[in-house]
Amino acid sequence: MTATRLSTCLAILLLIPILARADADTDFAVLLDEVWEWQLAADPMLASRLGDRRYNRTWRDDSFEAIEARDQDMRDFLRRLLEIDSAALDSENQLNYELFRRQLTTAVERQQFGGHMLPFSHRGGIQNLESRADLLRFESADDYRDWLARLAEVKTLVKQQIALAEAGIEAGLVPPRALAGRIPSQIAAQLVEEPEDSPFFRLFDNLPDTLDAAEREAIRKDALTTIDKQVLPAYKRLASWFERVYLPAARDSVGLSALPDGGAWYEFLARHYTTTEMTPDEIHRLGLDEVKRIRDQMMEIIAEVEFEGDFRAFLTFLRTDSRFYFDDPQDLYDAYLATCKRIDPELVRLFGKLPRMPYGVRPIPDSIAPDTTTAYYTRPAADGSRAGIYWVNLYKPEVRPAYEIEVLSVHEAMPGHHLQLALQQELGDLPKFRRYSGFTAFTEGWGLYSESLGYELGLYTDPYSRFGALTYDMWRAVRLVVDTGIHYKGWTREQAIDFFKANAAKTEHDIVNEIDRYIGNPGQALAYKIGQLKILELRRTAEAQLGENFDVRAFHDELLGAGALPLDLLENRMNAWVTAEVQALAARSAASP
Repeated sequence: MTATRLSTCLAILLLIPILARADADTDFAVLLDEVWEWQLAADPMLASRLGDRRYNRTWRDDSFEAIEARDQDMRDFLRRLLEIDSAALDSENQLNYELFRRQLTTAVERQQFGGHMLPFSHRGGIQNLESRADLLRFESADDYRDWLARLAEVKTLVKQQIALAEAGIEAGLVPPRALAGRIPSQIAAQLVEEPEDSPFFRLFDNLPDTLDAAEREAIRKDALTTIDKQVLPAYKRLASWFERVYLPAARDSVGLSALPDGGAWYEFLARHYTTTEMTPDEIHRLGLDEVKRIRDQMMEIIAEVEFEGDFRAFLTFLRTDSRFYFDDPQDLYDAYLATCKRIDPELVRLFGKLPRMPYGVRPIPDSIAPDTTTAYYTRPAADGSRAGIYWVNLYKPEVRPAYEIEVLSVHEAMPGHHLQLALQQELGDLPKFRRYSGFTAFTEGWGLYSESLGYELGLYTDPYSRFGALTYDMWRAVRLVVDTGIHYKGWTREQAIDFFKANAAKTEHDIVNEIDRYIGNPGQALAYKIGQLKILELRRTAEAQLGENFDVRAFHDELLGAGALPLDLLENRMNAWVTAEVQALAARSAASP
């Protein structure tokens, strides 16, 4: 072989790994784009919430045929992903691959349990469809007409959900009566005599002046017709069927383990939501340990305020003393606004990077407020057309204590969910599936960890606010106990309520709503405390290794810099960061005279 031919062959051999890597990265990028576009088409409301108007006239198809087709698509996507040689990807794509593999694997594994045959939720669903409009933008006549096109298909949604639920009855997958019994009153709110009294018509009652008068009148007329001829008959059918068929089929038990394969289903959900291999029994024991630890801290505050009585008496005092409550919903709302305004300027002390996107504070819609939790958050639209929203519950202000406003606000708004999720969406170098989704243990773990940052932000300055912060920490510890108790250990609803009441200063109204939330969404409540404990552990490790050189702003920026990660990968990332910081310090020390 000549020297020239030899050098050519060597060059080709050296080029092969590069070409393989390029091919693998290209194939992976193509798959990610395809799956993202598929997801938007399969879930039109997701697309609309993100600001993509292409599917604004449709709902998700929940026919059996469509569900099976989506399930098959997910299996095909996973197969195609596994055919890509992950070792040939560049380093960043190797992480993307692992995250995407976990998401697809979870989606496929979930299929075996038949959760689609439990389509109704007391915390929002088809009976509250009008609230979906709160997350959309209405700027042109086309936007309103797109929404009307959706409303015309409410009848199809009702038909599909009834079919799914009836299949669930046949399969033994039925909801607890305690939850199903909450839904008829929500449906009843839709059963108005006149279309202009419908919750759906509120959107059309004050059309913007940017539309000419004739167009506004035409849209209102079409809205009244659509509501009268399509929406109201659909809800009347739903109300009748729910009372005649579904409520009688509901079960007296509340735990997931009472359903076919319910124990395995819950074990899957525990792994999914915590991103760990912890068993429900291990989580239960951890919860009991955390309850005891936080209880001891609470007793110190009770002693500090010189309360004459035991722990239970102190909780009763907090639940009943009028000094801690508002009489007027507007006063409660103003208190939330004032708290957020106090927090926001202090954030630069703890974060080097803050999101560009703002957030607003809004009351939870009246239609769902009685049956939902104290507050929640919705992320901004992807196209920047809608800010993040911190939703606060103003229903019965007399049961919503002022001492929890600070801790609730740091969790749901800043520096909790809004800061984390808005920053994640602004990480333009991440693929879309990482910017707009994530892992609950990280997201909710961050929210709960953020509550502890209230001390560093100058909050919790009186003992009752400090007790409120501990109450929220205790609340998440209690979740570990009652969620596993209900769904894995055979606890009754009453047992769970009693355990909650005995350990946390939440009002009974909130406690019952919370327990019903855990019953209706098994496993999700486990994510908060598991994630928080891991983040606290990572911070303690960093502080111990870096000592006086620990920079909390740099720590937080690094923690949030890759979006929501499973806890094991988050630990790897932060350990690598600490190692790099230690090495940099050593190098600077060695270089100094």
